[in-house]
Amino acid sequence: MSDLAPAVPAATILLVRDRPTFEVLMVKRHHQIDFASGALVFPGGKIEVGDADPAWAPLCRGWDVHPGEERHLRIAALREAFEESGVLLARDADGVPWKAVETAAASREAIATGELPFIELVRSLGVQLDLEAMAPFARWITPRMMPKRFDTWFFIATAPEDQLAVCDGYETVDAEWIAPQAALDMAGRGERKIIFPTRMNLQMLAESRDANMAIAASHARKPVIVEPWVEVRDGERFLLLPPDAGYGPVAEPFSSAM
Repeated sequence: MSDLAPAVPAATILLVRDRPTFEVLMVKRHHQIDFASGALVFPGGKIEVGDADPAWAPLCRGWDVHPGEERHLRIAALREAFEESGVLLARDADGVPWKAVETAAASREAIATGELPFIELVRSLGVQLDLEAMAPFARWITPRMMPKRFDTWFFIATAPEDQLAVCDGYETVDAEWIAPQAALDMAGRGERKIIFPTRMNLQMLAESRDANMAIAASHARKPVIVEPWVEVRDGERFLLLPPDAGYGPVAEPFSSAM
């Protein structure tokens, strides 16, 4: 019998904007969260049963364009972004981007705790989730030797204007817009904790000058499942990535990656 831990499906989203400069929304995980506690991450989390409810069909733009599993992951990414930052990527019946209202913001905790299904909030707002606006950015699977593993899809989308990002105080304790390279620089100086997959995807994001360039690059990139593996070199363990994954040659000391 294999003792390999199953990889739990999860989704996260890189919400990017160009004003005042090219930035991505990141949140700081609560120190009591069991995964990536205290780290600066993109909003995201595990897929939930409600994300796969077929009743979502009329409540999503682009529902028929994507396979079932991928549309469920997109919904999960948008739900997590709303729970953790209050930002909702959605449009009204006329195709106009949704603008935040206090009644929706007040529902965040109830959605996070499961008291209010996310689908009920979206239905009450009279909007559709904008699945069309999302592009696949990357897909990472936690290394096989780890006791807790995730199969995480990263999506990217232009952030809606006129919506403030506010942390939930539960899973996240801070929310900030930050230039990708600035985040990498702070991590390099030890001013921010950023885990390996987030750091690698920030590095890829930093190759773009603006949101449009980043999204176009995501559409053009060949889909590659990134499952790091361990290789021992001179007695030290390193994490390696597939050479065709788009991150360049990577040999990350295992001790600094986790």
